[in-house]
Amino acid sequence: MARIHAQSFAEGWSEDEIERIIDRPNTTSLVAIRDGFANGQIEGFVIAQAAADEAEILSIAVDQFRRRGGAGWALMDCVMRQLHSDRIKTLFLEVDEKNQGAVELYRRLGFRKVGERPGYYRAPDGSRSRALTMRRDI
Repeated sequence: MARIHAQSFAEGWSEDEIERIIDRPNTTSLVAIRDGFANGQIEGFVIAQAAADEAEILSIAVDQFRRRGGAGWALMDCVMRQLHSDRIKTLFLEVDEKNQGAVELYRRLGFRKVGERPGYYRAPDGSRSRALTMRRDI
């Protein structure tokens, strides 16, 4: 999971960090494994954390060679179904405004922009970009 996270974010999480996050109370994590994909290697993952009747996507990432193949959609669909069954009513996430593929995916999934954080994300070249805060009722 750390390898996929590092492919997706300038500041990737280590395996230990991911394990600590997954072990937190009220955390839901799902992985996508494609049949025949490199002997069952993880294709992508999503981690969400709930508090009361709300949850936040802490991270979602898909292997760089498997993007735009439906894994992101499937992970989000599955995590929203799981959170709904856990009686979560609202789901939040933050996404880099420059990640147009992800922004469009979230819009197609019914998320709407409710805020932004200027300069939140740092690119490998040191430039900064806004985080869009998005929300969806589930």
